[in-house]
Amino acid sequence: MERVVVTGMGAVTPLGNDAKTFLNGVADSRVGIAPITKFTADTGITVAGEVKDFEATKRLSAKTAKRMDLFSQYALYSAIEAMENAGLEPDNVVSEDFGVIYGSGIGGLTTIQEQVIKMHDKGPKRVSPLFVSNSIINMAAGNLSIYFKAENISEAVVTACASATNAIGDAFEQIKLGRAQVMMTGGSEASVNEIGIAGFAALTALSKSTDPLKASMPFDVNRNGFVMGEGGATLILESLTHARARNAPILAEIVGYGRTSDAYHVTAPDPSGKGAKRAMSQAISEAGIKPKDVGYINAHGTATKANDAGEARAIADLFGQDVLVSSTKGMTGHLLGAAGAIEAVATIGALNGQLPQNVGVYDQDPETPVTLVNADNAHQQVNYALSNSFGFGGHNAVIAFKRWEG
Repeated sequence: MERVVVTGMGAVTPLGNDAKTFLNGVADSRVGIAPITKFTADTGITVAGEVKDFEATKRLSAKTAKRMDLFSQYALYSAIEAMENAGLEPDNVVSEDFGVIYGSGIGGLTTIQEQVIKMHDKGPKRVSPLFVSNSIINMAAGNLSIYFKAENISEAVVTACASATNAIGDAFEQIKLGRAQVMMTGGSEASVNEIGIAGFAALTALSKSTDPLKASMPFDVNRNGFVMGEGGATLILESLTHARARNAPILAEIVGYGRTSDAYHVTAPDPSGKGAKRAMSQAISEAGIKPKDVGYINAHGTATKANDAGEARAIADLFGQDVLVSSTKGMTGHLLGAAGAIEAVATIGALNGQLPQNVGVYDQDPETPVTLVNADNAHQQVNYALSNSFGFGGHNAVIAFKRWEG
């Protein structure tokens, strides 16, 4: 079995459009949620975690960007950064040993919305010939594979809000089992548009708060729904053998992966948290560690009543009160299928000695019995951390990271 390390990261987020800026924003507890600027339609929702000042052509050619939906642009933009961060070029990686597994919950929703409106207004013959290739969910993975000449596995993962974490875990297994030496993985989402916001608003899943500082409130007694976010992040995973052979920078090691199903409800999590608990147990079991060894958990923490209570119960049952917990969604909103990607980046950043604070909590709900990260306990070194993601349909995914010590 190969050991698997992270050698590169890239990000496009509501806190900044590169991994360093994003991590600095997380460290500073900056809130990237703000009034919606992308449209003016009255959906009843006024704030979101929009990506700001994004210009795809800073890294992509205008032709390449034009032939992609925004979710694929986010994926490729962050992937180029991750490759540069890892010191990799398509010419110095054996194509057959280089694969892509990438996640998205919805895919090309911007394209779908635009083209359905065009068909309605102007007729079926006016639908773009790029409609299908821009909108289907596998095209983030497909575009990455084509752009970087990655000829190993090319696969898309769709497990709602667990998509990116499942993608990272599946990429980890691909290398661990010796089926690839380098994997590009993560997730992207571009759902801050009229149909995306309206759809989740119809589910009564979104916060109606007009105050960005009191909209996404993970684990707070007054939490009232999640805030839609957008963006993406890409990680470069390598076998330790491959990384050492080229003297690559190593950011962290992936040591465990867990995934289960609640088999409970299409949107609601199992209130007992037993599926989430089993996924976390699987991850630490594969890592060969005990619950007491885990110092930090980046919680899914959507700021919905049901999710936070069930997840907190699962964490408390397995880890007690000793592990420190935070959700970074108070700063970014919820990126749906991309959430696990940017949160993996945040979790790796936490291994450097500063844990993300649980922004958005003013009065912790007694029904969420976990020890939250705050200004008093954020600065400390942990050796193992978990990143949790749970999705509609009952999908549970957990990645265990270990601090790299050489």
